[in-house]
Amino acid sequence: MSDNVKISFLGAAGTVTGSKFLLETPWLNILVDCGFFQGLKELRELNWKNISIPPEEIDLVLLTHGHLDHTGYLPRLVKEGFKNDILGTSPTLAIAEVILRDSAKIQEEDAKRANEESFSIHHPAFPLYTEEDVAATLKLFHSVKTDEWLEISEKVKIRFRRNGHIIGATFIELELNGKIFVFSGDIGREKDDLLESPAKPEHADFLFLESTYGDRIHPIEDVENILEQAITKCLLDDSTLIIPSFAVERLQTLMYRIYNLHKKQKFTLPPVYIDSPMGHEVIKIFSRFMSWHKLDHEEFKRMKDFFRIITNYKDTWKVIEDPRPKVVIAGSGMVTGGRVLAYLKSYLEKPETQILLVGFQAEGTRGRQLQEGVPDVKIHGKYYKVEAAVKTINSLSAHADQNELLDWIADLETAPQRIFLVHGEKKASDVLRVKIKDRYGWKADIPHLGETVSLRV
Repeated sequence: MSDNVKISFLGAAGTVTGSKFLLETPWLNILVDCGFFQGLKELRELNWKNISIPPEEIDLVLLTHGHLDHTGYLPRLVKEGFKNDILGTSPTLAIAEVILRDSAKIQEEDAKRANEESFSIHHPAFPLYTEEDVAATLKLFHSVKTDEWLEISEKVKIRFRRNGHIIGATFIELELNGKIFVFSGDIGREKDDLLESPAKPEHADFLFLESTYGDRIHPIEDVENILEQAITKCLLDDSTLIIPSFAVERLQTLMYRIYNLHKKQKFTLPPVYIDSPMGHEVIKIFSRFMSWHKLDHEEFKRMKDFFRIITNYKDTWKVIEDPRPKVVIAGSGMVTGGRVLAYLKSYLEKPETQILLVGFQAEGTRGRQLQEGVPDVKIHGKYYKVEAAVKTINSLSAHADQNELLDWIADLETAPQRIFLVHGEKKASDVLRVKIKDRYGWKADIPHLGETVSLRV
């Protein structure tokens, strides 16, 4: 007997952020990921809209990994009435806790600042959710093991499998009435400094495949040489090198690469500061879950001890006011918020400053604006001229590129009945669609944001 399953693309459709996929089945209503929209204003405003189903009617939330664009809407969902289980691996839930607490804090601070300085169009400005909402959300977290099928009901089973990308990340296999739905989440690199290669699915009746870098191949770059040149210039110019960084994985990879420069003892490095409270917490998570990455305990400790980790905001200003050459790694990676904004407000208009972007910059973010060479950027209601030199390292991405995405589906025993390309800007998804057709002869669809599709299982 066949039944219909409705899949609604409530995020990460035609765009990279806001990942949310709602499955309405005869047995359970399941939400895969519950992410925050970032980037363009029209996308960010979607965070304030209720999703298409009353939250109390969702029976289960499954998380592929802990990034904000996959977990950041959870407290809002709980605030609006969701009270059931949220499942993910132990590192994913630990990462999500750090990210959600940080997100709530930033939103509360931004709302307070907007009200004090009157630069918001909303009077008064409110946060999307609070730290109290996050606390309520964390009570719903339940960890799962990888590679084991978990039977939710007679017709519903789920399995989480390691996927590289960041610590704890997985792709999810969801068996509904014998049909396999595969949600790729974000697929990691085949060769990663810190993480093992992603596992690959062997069967998928319905495949939901990320396409962030579906239109490009990551360049082959000598990352350590680029870092060495930037740091050397920083020393010669008595200047500051600012590296906006994601707190999860990218920060730890940068630590690994810069620490390798230190070990080679080519030259004496200036002080290297890590100014990311969230990053500091993620470093602790790496220490807790050693089996999820390649570094051994002693090497990890030596690497961590090399860096000057800042936790107090007062110390941020001490670093800013210090005229000596220095390297600062600070969140956020797309320059949308966090401590990096304080450094940019102080250093962006100084020509000797270097800014090194080391990750994907979504449409509408300050990082993308800097990458595209805008003459000025707006921070907290004020415009700052971009006099600093802006450079990009493209090869440190934690996302699989086009070839790696195509290889990730190579072990599928048979062609999926339907393929949906998600988590990508439209051009990237369309290029990957053509490549899948050329290599495998499979048709792939690119769903629209808010679209609902009925599938027979």
